[in-house]
Amino acid sequence: MENFRLLAPLAWRNLWRNPRRTVITLFVVSVGLWSVLAMASFITAWAQSSRDATLRLLLAQGQIHAEGYLDNPNIDRLMDRPDATLLAALNAPEVSNWAARLELPAVVQSEYKTLPVSVVGVVPEAEIRISSVPEKLVEGRYLSGPEDDGAVIGLNLAKRLKTALGRRVILMITGEDGWLEERSFDVVGIYDADTAFEDTYVFTGQTAMQNMVGVGDKIAQIAFEVPQDDALSGVVDSLRAAAPTLDIRQWRDLSLMLGAMDASMDASVYVWMSVMMVMISIGVINTQLMAVFERIHEFGLLRALGLKPGHVLALVTLESVLLIGLGVLIGMAMGAATVWGLRDGIDLSAFSQALEAFKSGEVLYLEIKPIDYVIFPLAIWLLGVLVALWPAWRAAKISPVEAMRHAT
Repeated sequence: MENFRLLAPLAWRNLWRNPRRTVITLFVVSVGLWSVLAMASFITAWAQSSRDATLRLLLAQGQIHAEGYLDNPNIDRLMDRPDATLLAALNAPEVSNWAARLELPAVVQSEYKTLPVSVVGVVPEAEIRISSVPEKLVEGRYLSGPEDDGAVIGLNLAKRLKTALGRRVILMITGEDGWLEERSFDVVGIYDADTAFEDTYVFTGQTAMQNMVGVGDKIAQIAFEVPQDDALSGVVDSLRAAAPTLDIRQWRDLSLMLGAMDASMDASVYVWMSVMMVMISIGVINTQLMAVFERIHEFGLLRALGLKPGHVLALVTLESVLLIGLGVLIGMAMGAATVWGLRDGIDLSAFSQALEAFKSGEVLYLEIKPIDYVIFPLAIWLLGVLVALWPAWRAAKISPVEAMRHAT
């Protein structure tokens, strides 16, 4: 402690004896950390936006099906409505909303074209709470109830069928008896989502669809929403305990690609951090070595005055600790200021067509993750100090005789 009291003021003064070198090092460290924190916030916001946009369309946080339905989604693999035990699990506090659906493969036909689709029979009151499709209508209206036999189709599907709002399309679905059932539906609404989704899904009232195919009260799936991601596994376990004969999966198992994309977003932050840490290491080593070579005479005098090699090592290391620490604090402040300055969101609506391919929302909301402001600054600070040990060791090895010869 006595040595620290002696060396700390000396180390701090030494930093500002060459302001240019100090400022360069501070710039390298602070900008490097700022870029890591800003990138982490941006990628987290992007991943959250992409995930929410996809889950809110139809997937939700999880789904319940009859065994085998996902492998072969046909009318023979439907399930009954939830019993009292499953209803109790679905109405648990951790589950914010859920909706039962009847989804079957079908063919849609207009006056000009015939295309394959999936028809989804919904209960509009429940669907509005769990899906964003009702919010994406660009023409007409959404379904008024489960008995509504109107059809809500995608914008691109309407173009491909050469149909429009108010016109009729024919839906053909295999019924319970194995015969092909067909019925005309009025197009009551047109929604705008990504092109693949628009081409695939047609929505109608659940009761109207059940009556058409003759399945009584049976359904194909139950989609459920869990706001807290860390509670999702527990909810899935409780649902499986309530309905052991059903196939219950969370979104990562239902969409392997979305799960892989979500994981890759986190990995990209650490890749960028690795790049920044290499650059910071190079910058710190270069500036600290320059400082050592320029101060050989000074270190020789300190040794001649009685300072031991360990003291010189501690002095140079302490200078690095203070310098890197100050750069880390500046970088943290810059990162927090950037996130706070963009707290109202980053509007990417001008790139809406490009965003459609990534299924991302048009506004990204950055947020500070406290763990990022602990792990990343600490990692960069420790790295900066570690790479500065070599120049410090070189300084400690300088002998007074060598220093005097260098001075002459």
